[in-house]
Amino acid sequence: MRPPILSRDTKCVKLLSWNVNGLRALLKLDGFSALELAQREDFDILCLQETKLQDKDVEKIACLIDGYQNSFWTCSTSKLGYSGAAIISRIKPLSVKYGLGIEDHDSEGRLVTAEFDSFYLVCGYVPNSGDGLKRLSYRTTEWDVSLSNYLKELEKSKPVILTGDLNCAHQEIDIYNPGNKRSAGFTIEERESFEKNFLSKGFVDTFRKQHPGVVGYTYWGFRHGLRKTNKGWRLDYFLVSESIADQVHDSYIVPDVHGSDHCPIGLVLKL
Repeated sequence: MRPPILSRDTKCVKLLSWNVNGLRALLKLDGFSALELAQREDFDILCLQETKLQDKDVEKIACLIDGYQNSFWTCSTSKLGYSGAAIISRIKPLSVKYGLGIEDHDSEGRLVTAEFDSFYLVCGYVPNSGDGLKRLSYRTTEWDVSLSNYLKELEKSKPVILTGDLNCAHQEIDIYNPGNKRSAGFTIEERESFEKNFLSKGFVDTFRKQHPGVVGYTYWGFRHGLRKTNKGWRLDYFLVSESIADQVHDSYIVPDVHGSDHCPIGLVLKL
């Protein structure tokens, strides 16, 4: 299923993205090592979501992995120990920006943008519509629209990669039980918003492009042992500007890495 590894003289960048569902808890887990993950996957850039850190925690783990000296963290200020996103990189970015520049969206620490030579990388943690779909309207009519506009503005100067937990199983193939259309992450409104604000605007779902008919999940609820029976959802994505979609060598899921209710996803982009 995976394409052959690129030769050493092929210029490329390797990205990994992971909703860690609490970074402090993950780092305390027996047998988990961020350094071992870096050595195994050999990524250039790591994107994290749902770190649940405060600024004071970041100071203690600012250099999470040896050799990855560039790290950029955003934390929720409206609700402590909630949300949070980060980009950790071997490559020094040209610039870094936090949030969308819209106060109503930015207090929860959901977005970090790093500019590199040939692309912008946006690490995002899209709001969950929540119990009783309390935030469904906010998410589909405000957040998604603002994020889409932001990405299209960035794209005027160079291609964009959006990665992270986008909290939407876009198609029925992306969820083990497509029967419940009122589950947060699989409502018709969220799926239509995902299509309208991202895919129809020229962003390519790299995993689905490479693996059209493959069932691959990135999230399994902790309850009922859903991971063991592979009853999951695909909520984590690498979306890329159409202009660089053909440069994607590999877009893949890393399901054997545990420690969160999500698993990492990877992207190899030829430069």
